[in-house]
Amino acid sequence: MDDRLCLLTVHAHPDDEASKGPATVARYHAEGVHTVLVTCTGGEEGDILNPAMDLPEVRADLPAVRARELAAAAAVIGYDEVELLGYRDSGMAGTEANSRPGSFAAADLEEAVGRLVAVVRRVRPQVMIGYGDDHRGYPHPDHIRAHEIVLGAFDAAGDPGRFPGAGEPYQPCKLYYTVWSRKRILEMHAKFLELGLESPFDERWFERPDQEEAITTSIDLSGFEDVRSAALLAHATQIDPTSKYWFGLPPEVARTIHPFDDYVLARNLTDATPPETDLFAGVTAGVSS
Repeated sequence: MDDRLCLLTVHAHPDDEASKGPATVARYHAEGVHTVLVTCTGGEEGDILNPAMDLPEVRADLPAVRARELAAAAAVIGYDEVELLGYRDSGMAGTEANSRPGSFAAADLEEAVGRLVAVVRRVRPQVMIGYGDDHRGYPHPDHIRAHEIVLGAFDAAGDPGRFPGAGEPYQPCKLYYTVWSRKRILEMHAKFLELGLESPFDERWFERPDQEEAITTSIDLSGFEDVRSAALLAHATQIDPTSKYWFGLPPEVARTIHPFDDYVLARNLTDATPPETDLFAGVTAGVSS
């Protein structure tokens, strides 16, 4: 295992892996990198956003439905492994679900970090991807907790004094945060207007805080531009196939809109320096504690 390159991504809910960097994972998987997805919760509190799937039998079995959707999306993207941390979806901020037993937001932080450390030490990724510490645009309790545990696990995985029962210590080299691309939204909005189509983006989109100036790394998605759409459609309960936001532009046009995934390099134990076009810049296989 030490001779392979490995990429590990950490997401809060089923469908997050399809909207945040799926084409990046697909590209590295195609290049032979071992790809691992960690999903922290089962998405039990997710609304059914596709009217065609809002059926009594779906609502009655939503956790199992979302698990099947996750497996389908992971296959589309090209994940080699999917790890479920086993927590319950905490729901939106300020809801009763935040404090339910088993919810991610209510979980003991050290225990949750330990679960992720065990995965890190087993699969031994050189590169990890998680969420950043700026939650102004989407302060979901599970996204906040996902940030906390990915940062904690990156720092703890290589420390033999932390979580001694979680496997042999192993230190990843780099940690990235996914970021919301204002540039992509601006280009999409302009293209909708150019084509005489109604844009799904109103002023609220352009008032949202972004981290454009913090971006250190942009991954070229050439050849993988359609992965995001295909992976999203695998989440049939969460994604409305008539959504203008996701599918309002013709596919041949959408492929040309900012065909990059953007990241912030948050931890770097290599000699690579931004700006970067490769998550594995400065990394060699076999790196460990």
